Amino acid sequence: MGWLNKIFKGSVNRVSRGHYDGNWHEGHSSDYNKEAYDGSDNEDIDHAIALSLSEEQDKGKAVDIDYSLEEDEQLARALQESLNAESPPRENVPVENAPSENAAAREPPPIVFPSSGFRTCAGCNNPIGRGRFLSCMDSVWHPQCFRCFACNKPISEYEFAMHEDQPYHKSCYKEFFHPKCDVCKNFIPTNRNGMIEYRAHPFWMQKYCPAHEDDGTPRCCSCERMEPMDIKYITLDDGRKLCLECLNSSIMDTPECQHLYMDIQEFFEGLNMKVEQQVPLLLVERQALNEAMEAEKNGHHLPETRGLCLSEEQIVRTILRRPSIGAGNRIMDMITGTYKLTRRCEVTAILILYGLPRLQTGSILAHEMMHAYLRLKGYRSLSPEVEEGICQVLSHMWLTSEIIVGSSGNIASTSVASSSSSTPTSSKKGAKTEFEKKLGAFIKHQIETDSSVAYGDGFRAANQAVELYGLRSTLDHIKLTRSLPY
Repeated sequence: MGWLNKIFKGSVNRVSRGHYDGNWHEGHSSDYNKEAYDGSDNEDIDHAIALSLSEEQDKGKAVDIDYSLEEDEQLARALQESLNAESPPRENVPVENAPSENAAAREPPPIVFPSSGFRTCAGCNNPIGRGRFLSCMDSVWHPQCFRCFACNKPISEYEFAMHEDQPYHKSCYKEFFHPKCDVCKNFIPTNRNGMIEYRAHPFWMQKYCPAHEDDGTPRCCSCERMEPMDIKYITLDDGRKLCLECLNSSIMDTPECQHLYMDIQEFFEGLNMKVEQQVPLLLVERQALNEAMEAEKNGHHLPETRGLCLSEEQIVRTILRRPSIGAGNRIMDMITGTYKLTRRCEVTAILILYGLPRLQTGSILAHEMMHAYLRLKGYRSLSPEVEEGICQVLSHMWLTSEIIVGSSGNIASTSVASSSSSTPTSSKKGAKTEFEKKLGAFIKHQIETDSSVAYGDGFRAANQAVELYGLRSTLDHIKLTRSLPY
């Protein structure tokens, strides 16, 4: 599952300042080139007025004219400032369409507007009287009327930010819109190009600084979300981390898992796939699961497996009582016992890794139950793609039925509806929490997007066959040909 890489751009706008003393005087932006202004005495004054009106919204360094001078002195001083001015220092924030810090800014001299009536402040809708005014956002403002949309205080800084056509102090804009890391809670830093770059989980969209991928920040072993610095995840005895939301529905011991086992047996019966043999179900630690996997001759297993369908006689250590949580949010008081597996049929036991949420434990159990069904019903010598693929289909179908039961009004998926005339439901009644619904969708998403050949490609091929021909016909074809129908 690939993680997403995001680039975030902001924007900085600038204020043009001026004054009115019977005539309008405005400063213009550093985005102009010197050549854009033609200082010829022969230039038509109407063209100068039209040019200044069309360009007064451009961004740049404002020329703040001292209104105590005479009009001709103002013009000369503004012209001198515009020729000598450089871009002011900028903060290291990402800006869009801003000139380089190293590029010298050049400005045209300000245009002196002839007295031709009054202008209205865009803030208070009153006329701009004698004195200073601001020109920005295609309007003019009294300085005290141009205010930040967030804090409602006047914007007196040289630069301001915009969001949805509303002005903000740069500090307010950063507080409201600059993304924060969901792990360390700090503002996500900019990269060397001045852009905000962050990582995001492809399903949960948890945003975090790129540095957290390499600094040892743990992830939940179930939902894969990173551990925030202000929340302590539970540490299981094998080193796995479990977030608090996943802990709420976690299954920690073998007796606790029996109710879920009965739910899934009923699900299989609803599909006319009853397993008559009583197959033991044991919840185990990771070490016991790995040891059992090494002793098992049959099956196709991943290096990091969470469930096993056993066919060999073994002695397995299982968890007898739910452990408690001690200091430092660590699991303690784990009570285990040995269980001797005897071979009475093709399947001796199903083992499931402890400590996972109910929905994830159930999806693994449904997968392993399908392995047991195939072996007990005489499906022999299946390829990994066919066997793991059809087992993933049953896991996916069970998850779908659980989400439907927990979310009234939802419509059953095509794979469930086409597999049987009656859609089985779980005996675990009652609405799911919002997190459980999201977790169930996440586990389904993992199955659907798995990139492995056996589990991913196998699921997609098997699910397509079930959608086309139904589950019963697909299983009949697999038993007869050891392949999926196409």
